[in-house]
Amino acid sequence: MDQENVIEQGEPVVADLKRVLGRKELFAMATSQVIGAGIMVLVGTGIAYTGRSVNLAFIISAIFTILMSIPMIFIGGTLRLRGGNYTILAALIGKTWAGASMVVFLISNMAISIYSISFASYFIGLTGLNISPVLVASVSMTTFYVVNLFGMSRVSKIQNIMILCLISALVIFMAFGVTKVDWNGAFGGTADWMPGGLNGLFMAGATLTYATGGATSIINLGAEAKNPTKDIPIVIIVATLAISVVYAIMGTVAAGVLPISAVAGQSLLLVAKAILPSGFYEFFVICGAMFALSATLNAMLSMLTKPLLQACKDGWFPRKLGYIYPKFNTPIILLTMFYVIGMVPILFAVPISTVTALALIVGKFFAIASSLSVVNLPRKVPEIWAKSKVHVSTPMLWVVGLLGAGSSVAQFIILASRQATWVWYGNAILLVVAFGYTYFRNKSGKVQMEVSYEAA
Repeated sequence: MDQENVIEQGEPVVADLKRVLGRKELFAMATSQVIGAGIMVLVGTGIAYTGRSVNLAFIISAIFTILMSIPMIFIGGTLRLRGGNYTILAALIGKTWAGASMVVFLISNMAISIYSISFASYFIGLTGLNISPVLVASVSMTTFYVVNLFGMSRVSKIQNIMILCLISALVIFMAFGVTKVDWNGAFGGTADWMPGGLNGLFMAGATLTYATGGATSIINLGAEAKNPTKDIPIVIIVATLAISVVYAIMGTVAAGVLPISAVAGQSLLLVAKAILPSGFYEFFVICGAMFALSATLNAMLSMLTKPLLQACKDGWFPRKLGYIYPKFNTPIILLTMFYVIGMVPILFAVPISTVTALALIVGKFFAIASSLSVVNLPRKVPEIWAKSKVHVSTPMLWVVGLLGAGSSVAQFIILASRQATWVWYGNAILLVVAFGYTYFRNKSGKVQMEVSYEAA
C-alpha cells in the first residue's frame, strides 16, 4: 500500500490518553493561551502605533484572529484530532508536510522558556529580593514540569484556579481604571486618536494578534476532550471574542489615564501602578502578570507533547519517545524533553529572540497550509464530513479556507517586512532542513502512518 495513503485507510486508532476535558476545562486552557505575556507588554506597542485608538486595534486583532481560526473551527468541529495540528496536515495534505511541521515545531518551542524568564523578572521586581533570576526561572519551569507529570486532570484543576485569580486581577484593573480615564477623546476627536492613520491602526491590530491569538491551540487537546467536535469550536470563538472585549476595555484604560508619550511602548504595569492602591497593585502583579505567565506555561507544557506524541507513533521520531506512563497517562519522555529544551535558554542565556525569529516566517507558512487544508475535508474524509455538524457546500468551504489563509498572509506580509535579511536566510535553511529530514526519514522505512483522527 502507498504510504502516502495509509492515513486515509482502515479504522481510526483509539487514543491512549484519557478523555477528561470538558468545556469548562477547555475554556480555562484556551483562556490561558490568550491571556499571557502579550497583554502585559504589547498594549504599549499598540499605543505606540495608534495612540488611544488601541481599543479599536484590539477589536481589529480579534477579527484577524477569528478569520485565522475559522478553518480550525470547521476541522475541529468535524474530527477528533489525536495529534492536533500535526494530524490536520497529515490527514488533509500529506505526511511529508506533517513530518516537516514537527521539525519546525521543535525548534520554535524553545521559546517556552520566555514565560519562566519573564516570571522571574516580575517576581524579583515585586519582592526586591537579591536572588538569581536563573534560579527563579528554573524553579518556575520545574514546578510546572512536575505538575504536568501527574496528568491532565491535575493540570486542568490548577489551571482553573490560576485563571480565576487572573480574571479577578483584570477586573480590578478595569474597575479602578475606568474611574480615572480621561473620557474626552477616548473614542476619537483628538490628536491622540489614530495618530498613525489607518496604517498605524492596522499595524497595531496585526501586532496585537499575538495578544488575542492562542485559543486555537486547544485543537491539540482533541484526544483528551470529552466532546471535541462540539466543545472546541465553541470555546475557540467565545474565548477569543470575550477576552478581546476585555482587552479593548483594558486598552482604553491603558491609553486614557497617563499621557500617550508616557505609556507608548511601556508595560501595562506602569499604568497599573498609577491607578491601583497599595495591596491591589501587588495583587495585580501576582495574579495578573505572574499568573498569566504561569498559566500559559502550564498550558503549553500540556499541549506541546500531543502533536509530537502522534509523530513518534508514526515513526518521524523514535517511537520510544512517545512512551506514556500508565499511572498518570502522561507522555513523560516527551514532557521531559520539552523541560530540557525550556531549561537550556534559562541556564545558558540563549537569546530567545534569535530562536523564535528562526521559525517565525516558516510558522506562518505552515499556518497558511493548515487553513487551506480545510477544502480537502470532502475528498479525504467524505463520510465523516457528510455527517459533520458544521457541514457546508464545497464553494463555502473554499471561502472558509481562503479567509483563514488570507488573514495569515496579511500578517505574514506585516511580519516579514520587519525582519532582517539573516532571518529570511535562517527560515529558508530551516524549511530545507525540515523537508530534507522528512525525505530521508521516510526513505529509511521507519515512517508508518496510522489514522490519528476519528468522528466524534
